[in-house]
Amino acid sequence: MAILINILIGVSLAATCGFRIFVPLLVMGISAQAGYLDLGSGFQWIGTTPAIVVLAIATVAEVLAYFFPFVDNLLISMGAPISILAGILVSAAVMTDINPMLQWALAIIAGGGAAATTNLVSNGVHHSSTVVSAGTINPVVSTVESGLAVLTSILAVVAPLLALICIAAVMFFILRGYNKLRRRWA
Repeated sequence: MAILINILIGVSLAATCGFRIFVPLLVMGISAQAGYLDLGSGFQWIGTTPAIVVLAIATVAEVLAYFFPFVDNLLISMGAPISILAGILVSAAVMTDINPMLQWALAIIAGGGAAATTNLVSNGVHHSSTVVSAGTINPVVSTVESGLAVLTSILAVVAPLLALICIAAVMFFILRGYNKLRRRWA
């Protein structure tokens, strides 16, 4: 049962990497340092004070950068492969007491896949908001995504199944709304 919970935590944190890269890493580091999350061998550095300070600075810089039009589109374009790698990292970090071959296979497939999926949806929303509003509503989109990243990262540690359900519901409603808008434009 503990392995299943760790996998849920890893996939939930990985999915959050698709919205913001550093938020889940920061939440994971703080949770590990506070004793709420066990990190696997070789990943304990994420829960150290120096790592948390660096992750906090990176998180603030990333969140603020998304509030500048066109900078957010640049970050989104560059962020896809990085968010996938971050998804793999956070998944592997929390999958403790599991065969290393299975750990990395799950981290790459489930963690990387979850990060890629949410990143793809996030990219679509940002590009659509740029086209529709010439970037004027991108800060609103960025605020919602940043809030969602914080909420789901915390939920991933506290209630991982609820975090996955929350992420899936948000993605469902985004895709549903996108399809409605697309039909109106056609």
